[in-house]
Amino acid sequence: MLNQELLSETLETANLECWERERTATPVRAFAVRLHATGCSLRETKAILALFGVKRSHQAIFQWVHRISDSVSDPPSAAPTRVAVDETAVKINGEWSWVYDAIDTETKLLLDIEVFDRHGTDSAAAFLSGLAEKHDLSDAVFLVDGYGYRTALFRIGLSGRLDYTERNLIEKWFHTLKQRIDRFYTSWVGSRPSVQQWLEQFVHYYNHQRPHQSLDNRTPVEEELN
Repeated sequence: MLNQELLSETLETANLECWERERTATPVRAFAVRLHATGCSLRETKAILALFGVKRSHQAIFQWVHRISDSVSDPPSAAPTRVAVDETAVKINGEWSWVYDAIDTETKLLLDIEVFDRHGTDSAAAFLSGLAEKHDLSDAVFLVDGYGYRTALFRIGLSGRLDYTERNLIEKWFHTLKQRIDRFYTSWVGSRPSVQQWLEQFVHYYNHQRPHQSLDNRTPVEEELN
């Protein structure tokens, strides 16, 4: 049997309809998805499950991951007042892509994440436009580092200012993400949509499952809904 303490930290997936009629127990599948979402490759996840006496193919784990990714909810709609935005480069099949992300600096809620095949003002504007469709940004001030963001914000009627201190929060988050990526992938093998799905799972874990000391050990979602 898997250690119950480990299973208690899995994604909240016990009642998802997407896993009905599966022959593998739901806690096992939830544990496998959580391993994959925090950085393990499919084959590494398979090897870890085998250590607990659970023998499944990496193709089966692939199916679990993609079923849950289709069922994971977006972050709750928020009305942040201070939002840090940034982008970071990742390699997919040997070619560079850029991951854009936005975080509420007060609740630590990751508001959105998206992968683009290029970076610059156009990509920043597209990301911010999508962000505005998901959240109430009417009172939000964006903390940026320049590099096209101020022009992008002006395009869609949002306000921003240069801030190299408060936006350190998103730099730290990207550092955590980079550690996960660099530890297990020299270059992602797969499509850009598959990378987007992986990142959305990781964001779900960060928002819903990972407690923050700065939030009195609450998750960002708990802080947002409090």
